[in-house]
Amino acid sequence: MDTAAKNEAIGSRVRSKNLIYRLIITQSLTLIAFFLGAAASTKEERRLVRKLDFFIMVYCCFSYFFNFLDRAAFANAYVAGLREDLNMTGGDYSNVLAVTTAGMAIGQLPHGIVIQKVAPRIWFPSMVVIWAALIMVSAAAKTVTQLCVIRFFLGLAEASTYAGAIYIISSWYKPDEISKRTALFTASGQVGTMFAGVMMAAIHKGMNGMSGLQGWQWVFLIDGIITLPIAVFGFLYFPDTPDRTQAKYLSADERNLARSRLPAICEDGHNIMPLSLVKRVLMAPIFWVLFFWSPVCAAIEAFPFQNNFLLWLKHHSDHFTQTQINTYPLGVQTVGIVANMLAAWHMDATSQRIPAAIVAILFQVVVGSTLLVRDIPFAGTFFAFYLSGTAYAVNPLIFGWAGLILQRSGDDAVRSVTLYSMNIGSMVLWTFWGILFYSGADTPYWKKGCIVLLVCCFVMFCYMWLVYKVDKHTAKKYRDRMCLLLREDDRITGQMAVNSKQ
Repeated sequence: MDTAAKNEAIGSRVRSKNLIYRLIITQSLTLIAFFLGAAASTKEERRLVRKLDFFIMVYCCFSYFFNFLDRAAFANAYVAGLREDLNMTGGDYSNVLAVTTAGMAIGQLPHGIVIQKVAPRIWFPSMVVIWAALIMVSAAAKTVTQLCVIRFFLGLAEASTYAGAIYIISSWYKPDEISKRTALFTASGQVGTMFAGVMMAAIHKGMNGMSGLQGWQWVFLIDGIITLPIAVFGFLYFPDTPDRTQAKYLSADERNLARSRLPAICEDGHNIMPLSLVKRVLMAPIFWVLFFWSPVCAAIEAFPFQNNFLLWLKHHSDHFTQTQINTYPLGVQTVGIVANMLAAWHMDATSQRIPAAIVAILFQVVVGSTLLVRDIPFAGTFFAFYLSGTAYAVNPLIFGWAGLILQRSGDDAVRSVTLYSMNIGSMVLWTFWGILFYSGADTPYWKKGCIVLLVCCFVMFCYMWLVYKVDKHTAKKYRDRMCLLLREDDRITGQMAVNSKQ
């Protein structure tokens, strides 16, 4: 082959590679657009949203990732030596989960109030540092009582994460942007659960016994260490809320644009004086509707939330290896991520939330009905547990919908307290719900849990119409406020375009 032919062949390969790279980039951007929604209408707003997606979503997603990594790491540690070393029973497993959940429930409301006065960029990362330290301390537990005490305080610190992130997301993003960001955020928790299984399997295989520590102890130590960097990121770059942000990466025009995109904070929006706050929260029917909405929805997430599939596999350990026991439950989280994102995409694209809720309910009816049959073949059990992951589709429905309803009033303190209170509702539920209906002592057959799941599906179907009525009521009540917002948004965007040209 002569030189010209060789050069042509090389050039052809280079062009092919460049074409492939461009195709990958194009498809990646298309995928991002699919998950996060259509681009904003102006160049200035698109630039702002890109910055928000990086600095807000990176922190929120990674903090929630590590939050769930810890929860799943405990479940994996339990079946990989923790149970034997601490002489735990199936009831002890449920009790530790309940104590952790109690800590999270108690910590919710204080976090919701504190962030009205303490900058979230200080408070949230500080809580990450505390819970990372407590995760590592868990490796030193010698008794079930010690483990319960440690994980109670860990729950107090972790309580800042979920509702706090929803509060921040609904502080910066418009109604047609919220569901996908909420879904992406909650999906990061499922990824954390999946990673815990992979990490546990790798540590159990390669580090068990190293330096005199068991594999489950290494899980807690490594989990705490890798959590700390996201706290540093939060201290440096988390932007707080639009009305209080001092983020250096946002220009003055971008801060004004961010504030104009959502309803302005009302005069008493950050007022946390007890009498005023109690009146604005507890005397509002919307609070009570949303407060009970959370546990109603959370109840249908019971099987994936309690990691019952993991316990079922452990019960049948004569059929499965330890690696299989740690990794097979990852499929539940995979299904949850897909269901989460598809539901969010549908809600943002259509502004309709009822269809996604109905589909999630129907899937859980199938799950409850299947697992209610005793001694079904392994294939049927696998199918039901994997299908149970679709329950996570309710996550953007619960808090994404609530954030949208609450942001219309412009009362930041009420929005924060309500979101955290909603989380209290679901946390209180899990302090006893898992023990009563999904206890490890009932492994491998949760008859009571299956029956109560079917009942909860019916209750959720009826309750969602009440939330739908509240949504329509607030949209009508604050219609004039939203019209003023649109005009102000257009004015500021136009001024930014003029400034850019100058």
